Amino acid sequence: MIYVWFLTCFWFSLSSGQQYYDETLCSSGTNKPGTRYTCRASRNPCETFLVYRVNNESRTIARISSLFSIDSDILVSINHNVSASSQVLETGHEVLVPALCSCSGEFSQANFTYRVTENAALSEIACGVFEGLVKSITLAEENHLAENDNVVAGSLLRVPLRCACPDDLSGGDEVKFLVTYPFVEGDDTLKLGEKFNVSSEEIWKANHMDPTPTVYPNTTVLVPLKDKPFINFNIPVSDPPAPQFLPTMPVEKRAKFSQLKKLYIAASVIGFSLILAVLLACGLYIKALKKFKAENFHSSTHRVSSLHSCSTPRSCPFSGPPTRSSTNSCLSPDFLVGIKYSICNYSMEELIRATKNFSQDARISSSVYRGVIDNGEVMIKQMKVEGTRRVIDVHSKINHVNVVKLHGVCYGEDDFSWSYLVFELPSSGSLRDCLSASSAALHWLRRTQIAFDIATGLHYLHHSVVPAYTHLNISSKNVYLTSTWRAKVAVFEQECESSTSPRGTVATKEDIFAFGVILLELVSGREAVNGEMLSESMRFLRGGCNEGGCFDQLRKFVDPCLKDDYPLAEALCLAVLAGSCVEDDPLHRPSMDDVLKVLARMV
Repeated sequence: MIYVWFLTCFWFSLSSGQQYYDETLCSSGTNKPGTRYTCRASRNPCETFLVYRVNNESRTIARISSLFSIDSDILVSINHNVSASSQVLETGHEVLVPALCSCSGEFSQANFTYRVTENAALSEIACGVFEGLVKSITLAEENHLAENDNVVAGSLLRVPLRCACPDDLSGGDEVKFLVTYPFVEGDDTLKLGEKFNVSSEEIWKANHMDPTPTVYPNTTVLVPLKDKPFINFNIPVSDPPAPQFLPTMPVEKRAKFSQLKKLYIAASVIGFSLILAVLLACGLYIKALKKFKAENFHSSTHRVSSLHSCSTPRSCPFSGPPTRSSTNSCLSPDFLVGIKYSICNYSMEELIRATKNFSQDARISSSVYRGVIDNGEVMIKQMKVEGTRRVIDVHSKINHVNVVKLHGVCYGEDDFSWSYLVFELPSSGSLRDCLSASSAALHWLRRTQIAFDIATGLHYLHHSVVPAYTHLNISSKNVYLTSTWRAKVAVFEQECESSTSPRGTVATKEDIFAFGVILLELVSGREAVNGEMLSESMRFLRGGCNEGGCFDQLRKFVDPCLKDDYPLAEALCLAVLAGSCVEDDPLHRPSMDDVLKVLARMV
């Protein structure tokens, strides 16, 4: 009996330390052997290492050390191919991160904490931020959350990263370290062994893997080492996997032919039923649409006829702040004929209430006011009737997320040569105001996204509207930012030109020049109030200095509010793009299509 008990204990002591490879997806909701590495409760903590790859959010050792709460100097000393904590690394570069691996209950883990920066799902944190070093189901269990819960910004999570100690392996006397390595697409155990100077057979044995196993992205494996890890970066980058080995989970083929046949029949019946339902719904929709158009036509006819019977509008001084209100402000019938879509008709009384009688506090610029209508902030632009007709004509043909929307119009009462246009007002204000405020909120990633948004809006006006519309008055003062820091271009004035005419080409290139000025303001934070600022800032891009001096001048040119928290290569790329946009010869400037191709690589 004692002999049986001894064998049982001996077997348990061996099996409790056996580690396995979990081939399920990082976001999988199932626990399997290898989802968490096991340990003996009596085991002491050990020093180990994790492999973390550089990504767009963590391009420097300083960022990675902040994520793992480790001194950046320690990371630099461990990773011999990195010279400084501020050095910008290539995306995908592998970094060794030291960790203390301890036994918590029956599981071996390296304990970290993570402060959530923005609302995210657990799978985004586990598989994105921590690159599969922990599964989402483990993160949910550790923090007593449901796996499909979203975590709000500011929450503090406990993050148990996968790790193991050599004494958890049978025959682990010679093994000093077990490095936790997350696979990426194209990886295999043969190349992994060459990278760490260890045989693939040792990796298979340490992880209970079959010979030449198939591995999957965002899964981890333990690399047994007899000395401190050293990554051989001379190993070629892994080739993408062949189509037959895409990173999908293996499916067990247990269905019989008869079951597949029934499934095909059921799917065919359901598909045919759905097609019939869609056709029926389309027929009903077309019928309802025709009825709606007929009713809308009669309603529009009635509204236009009622406008003819409006009383004579009273005077309204547009040269200064209005002092009188009107209860019967109406549009002229011939003006309404040119409107091709539905906009609101505001009265002067509404605009006076919205702007507090056009007070100085409500003034944004010489002819633009801020107001509140129906609990929403709006911009109110005073314009001549001729300009109003053109702007309304533009907005009747466009609908784009990066263009400020037109809400409505208020026509003059006695003087029909003046009118007011009412636009939406994005909550963060103009780009110029945000740059002048020297706020840390406009970090580098947001600035590149703003540049991309502006380019997208201009590209839409140049290439997606027939005839093409050219803005001709774009600046950082009429680019507005939403609460989520997305940019919208305000179309207050414009010209309509054929894209094939010489005048249309010149007008488009003028927009490109103005866009280049905005790019320079985004990089430097300064306002381009004269040509001298442009010539001084761009001298170093036109052969005025040597290579080292150019980078020094670029650093001086970049907005001091960014400090050193920006990729120098991207700043140079944006400056070079701005320089090409403000070329003296319009024909040498790029098209907005070319600009988008460059900016798309930065966002």
